[in-house]
Amino acid sequence: MEKKFLYEGKAKIVYATENPDEVVVYYKDAATAFDGKKKGEIENKGYLNAQISAYIFKYLEKQGIKTHFLELVGEREQRVKRLSIIPVEVVVRNIAAGSLSKRLGLPEGTDLPFPVVELYYKNDELGDPMINHYHVQALNLATPEEIKYMEDTALKVNSLLKEFFDSLNILLVDFKLEFGRFKKEILLGDEISPDTCRFWDKDTREKLDKDRFRRDLGGVTEAYAEILKRIKEKAE
Repeated sequence: MEKKFLYEGKAKIVYATENPDEVVVYYKDAATAFDGKKKGEIENKGYLNAQISAYIFKYLEKQGIKTHFLELVGEREQRVKRLSIIPVEVVVRNIAAGSLSKRLGLPEGTDLPFPVVELYYKNDELGDPMINHYHVQALNLATPEEIKYMEDTALKVNSLLKEFFDSLNILLVDFKLEFGRFKKEILLGDEISPDTCRFWDKDTREKLDKDRFRRDLGGVTEAYAEILKRIKEKAE
C-alpha cells in the first residue's frame, strides 16, 4: 500500500493513501500525560494499543456502532476512514477517578449512581478544558444534533464495553471518545485503549491503564499486555 506522511501527533503518525477517503495510522511507543508536560516511552505500547483498539472497534461494529476502523495492515498500523475530527472529546465515567475525584471531592473508586458524561474542548494550547452545550454552540464546534448523537453513542458504547470488560474481570472506570465527520455520517474515531480508558482489575482494583505511567507506578507495558491477553482469550 502506497502511503505518504500527513502529520505526526503525540501518540500516532498518520499517512495518506492512494484512496483520498482513507488513511493509515501508525501507533507510536511515545507516551505523554498532563497536557504533554510529562513525556516518555512505553515499550511496545504502539503494538499493544493498535491491537487492543482494533479488537474493540471490530466488536463495536458488530454491535451496530459506526466507526472509522477498516482493518489492521501491520502490527502497529490501522487502515481507517479519513475523518474530519470534531474537536469535542466525550468522556463517560462510571467510577470516580482522576480529575473527577479532585473536582467533586469524591474518593477515587467511588461508584457513580449512573454514567456521567462530560465534554472537553480538544485544544492542546488551552489544556483541553471542560465545556458544555452552550460553549459547543458558541464556538461552532458541532451542531446540537451532532452532540446529541455523540453523547447517545458514547452511552451505548459504555453499556457495551462495561459488559464486555466485565466478562474479562475488568472494571471500565471511564474512557474518552472522539468522533469525526465522514461524508454525511458521524463516526467514532481515534482509538479505544489503555491510553484512553481507565481499566481496573475487578478483584484487586489494580490499575491496568495509562495511570501507571501518569503516577509512576511501573509495570506499564505489563498492564497493557494484560488487557490484550484477556481480550484475545475472550476472542478465541
